[in-house]
Parts: sequence; structure tokens; C-alpha cells
Amino acid sequence: MARPERNREESELIEKLVHINRVAKVVKGGRRFGFAALVVVGDQRGRVGFGNGKAREVPEAIRKATEAAKKNMVRVPLREGRTLHHDIKGRWGAGRVLLRTAQAGTGIIAGGPMRAVFEALGVQDVVTKSQGSSNPYNMVRATIDALTKQNSPRQVAAARGKKVADIVARRGDIKVVDGAADDAADEAQAE
Repeated sequence: MARPERNREESELIEKLVHINRVAKVVKGGRRFGFAALVVVGDQRGRVGFGNGKAREVPEAIRKATEAAKKNMVRVPLREGRTLHHDIKGRWGAGRVLLRTAQAGTGIIAGGPMRAVFEALGVQDVVTKSQGSSNPYNMVRATIDALTKQNSPRQVAAARGKKVADIVARRGDIKVVDGAADDAADEAQAE
């Protein structure tokens, strides 16, 4: 019975083609041309993956890259389902990225390869800056690296031995009920 669920999950995934590169293999008789594709896959609800594939024809390279991306998916905690929990830096090779959380209505302010990752992930508001290498492979991997470093308030609270309400209250956007967050916010403002 799990198979229909899995097919339904796979059909909900969106695929973004980030980059296609023509590559050549030098052989005795000359060059043999092929194609390399970089694809990002996500469910727009906090899961994203990337993959690359090589083949003699473009559609086959895209298919291979998509399969690799589906196998390589990671879960990313999102704040209110629309942005990141905190600012983070990621790095891969010579590519460095800075991801900053943003207010509602900001939109995705990101360049090519990073934009594809955020659209597949389901992020609606984020501000980014890429530094160093502009190679799409490095930018995508640096972005995924940064996203996997992100901690949700629940993870931070568990690591510090505190309550989630204490962590969220310090952020300023208080969404916790029972008055615990109100007390914590009053204490934070008094300091």
C-alpha cells in the first residue's frame, strides 16, 4: 500500500533545470560530445535535493539528474513555511553564499541557481548574496550546505536545555500561547 503514496509524493515534486553544459570526450578519432545537466527537485514544503547527470542526449541527461536529485533530498526547517529561521553562511569549493531571513512580501532576492533551490524548497521570502565562484554547481551545493546548517527553534531549545517559548520570544515575533512568551518578551525588553 505504500507504493501509491510514494507515486503521489513524487508527482508533487517540482523539477527545476538549473544548468546544461556541453562536454566533450577526446577519443582516438576526434571528440565525442555529450551533455551534463544540473537539476534541483523540491516539494515546496521544506524538502529539496539536487543532482547532475551526463548523457549523449539532453533529455537523458536531465532524466539522470532528476533521479539523482530525488535520491539526494534533504529536509529544511522553514519559519512560518515561508522563510528561514536565521541568517546562515554556506560554502562549497570557492563558492560562498549568505542567506538572510526576510519579512513577508520581500520575495526571493537571489541569483539564478540559488533562486531555483528556493523555489523548489518553497521559500517565499529570502535575501541572498553569493561571493566567490559563480559556477552553478558550486552555488547550488553551497546553498544546500547553508540550508542544512540551519537550526529550528526546537533544535536550539533542545541543545540549550530551554523551552521553545524562551527561544522564540527573544526573536521578537511572538507566536506562543499561554502567556509564557509574553513574560519572556517583557523580561527581554526590560534588559
